Amino acid sequence: MPLISDDLLTRIRDRFAHVDICPFQGERVFFENAGGALTLKSVVETSGFYAAIPDNQGRENPASHALVDVIAKARADMRDLMNIDEGQFFVGESGTELLFRLISAACLAAGGGRVLGSTLEHPASRSAASRWAGVAGMAHVLVPHDDATGTVEVAHYVPEITPDTAVATILHTSPVTGMGVDVAGIARAIRAVSPECFIIVDGIQHAAHGRIDLHELDVDGYVISPYKMFSRHGYGLAWLSPRLEAVAHNNLLNGPEKNWEMGTRDTGAYATFSDVVDYLAWLGGEVSDNGDRRARIRAAGVAIHDHEKRLTEAMIHGTGNLPGLAQMEGVTLIGGADNPAREGLVSLAVQGVDPAEVVARLNAEGVRTHLRKADHYSGNVLDPLGMAGCVRVSMCHYNSLPEVARFLALMQEIAA
Repeated sequence: MPLISDDLLTRIRDRFAHVDICPFQGERVFFENAGGALTLKSVVETSGFYAAIPDNQGRENPASHALVDVIAKARADMRDLMNIDEGQFFVGESGTELLFRLISAACLAAGGGRVLGSTLEHPASRSAASRWAGVAGMAHVLVPHDDATGTVEVAHYVPEITPDTAVATILHTSPVTGMGVDVAGIARAIRAVSPECFIIVDGIQHAAHGRIDLHELDVDGYVISPYKMFSRHGYGLAWLSPRLEAVAHNNLLNGPEKNWEMGTRDTGAYATFSDVVDYLAWLGGEVSDNGDRRARIRAAGVAIHDHEKRLTEAMIHGTGNLPGLAQMEGVTLIGGADNPAREGLVSLAVQGVDPAEVVARLNAEGVRTHLRKADHYSGNVLDPLGMAGCVRVSMCHYNSLPEVARFLALMQEIAA
């Protein structure tokens, strides 16, 4: 039996805003989750409440004290979500901005050596590593990813790991191929050769598709964008290990040495992330009988991964009497049809049909997907494949098999 039953899926969908209706377009299927997931209704309500509060944190009044308590609760929730009791969580402008901040601080603190990354990475981490390696006088080395599988493996990293590898960046999941990466395995390989290396992970695409266990990963920094994890735009979230937390970084003169936030952050951002963690704890309670909150969150991650695997399998291999993408002549799947690293995302091309036309035709029929072009965002993946663009179809656990069937029926017409 699936962990997420049809009845539970109905209740899940009821917790999200605009799950099947776009306020501008009308009825639609939302398969553009990699560009920004659906927002929890509770997040919408929480955002409105805190947007109206005139008080700031750190003042001597009841409202200010309440805001401080909200932030403290949110940080405790973040620890539960990511299974870590040390280090620091803080919010910033965006996931990209936070990756730049963590990587710059790590490079400047390293005092030489090499910065190691991969060609699979999003330009946020690749650009930050390139810039700050240059400023710090360090070599920036990129491990080539596997074009056929759309991922990068431990074995690809190993030849490039040297004792002077001082900073390493790892992408947890690719937003172009949809393939996950063995972060824990790569981190172990790096620690075996260069134990003091600062390891920073871009978890922005992965966050909505499965569990995050920082205790298991053994890294120094982890960054996500909450609008891609059922919250809202306007902030990013980072975790720092105690050793990265303590390095020199941008900060106010004579202020707390370990403060990483720049200015007064929005309490509503913290509060809405608590909504996300509360939702996952609820979902975990629906698919398991464990009373421990972290165990329930872990169970939610397992259920999410299981449901999304069923959706992608149906999309690739078919559902009901509808053939899957793998059976459609002229359809190419990035990363192949049977790839265990896939996390809720299928990128494709149709022979003889421009990807932009495929996206437009789907959208005209109420199925929202996205065009990825061989530009500064996706060229690192598409150029080696000789592709000018692709269609990205990205799902989340609130999507359904009937939505997949609607997509496949349309794709039959387009591929024909």
